[in-house]
Amino acid sequence: MVLAMIAHDAKKQDLVEWAEFNRQTLAQHTIYATGTTGELVGAATGLEVIRLKSGPLGGDQQIGAMIAEGRIDVLVFFWDPMDTHPHDPDVKALLRMSVLYDVPTACNKRTADFLISSQLWSQLAVNSGKTSSNPSPNTSE
Repeated sequence: MVLAMIAHDAKKQDLVEWAEFNRQTLAQHTIYATGTTGELVGAATGLEVIRLKSGPLGGDQQIGAMIAEGRIDVLVFFWDPMDTHPHDPDVKALLRMSVLYDVPTACNKRTADFLISSQLWSQLAVNSGKTSSNPSPNTSE
């Protein structure tokens, strides 16, 4: 299974703590993350994290593109609802992609806990890579 991790500055510590707690489960999967988030998660857990660009520099868009290509199975995006960001349109587009392509998405620790502890987690891992339920890129609605 392939996970993408993103956290806004005020939420990075929450994501790092969540990743540390779930290290054993996460170690079984491929992890992509935006710049600093990936650096922090990798350093704290010792896990291999494939780092993309920082969110404001295009990392959110990179992950959104990966979702559209069927390359991301789960999105863990701890965003800060109390702060505005210059790349808010990218954030909205990323969340839109996760809904459009039916990618399970956790935006806080509690939801991430429910997701990773769900009986469906292992089923999702088995079905990883199957994108038949995703909209066709040629479909216009």
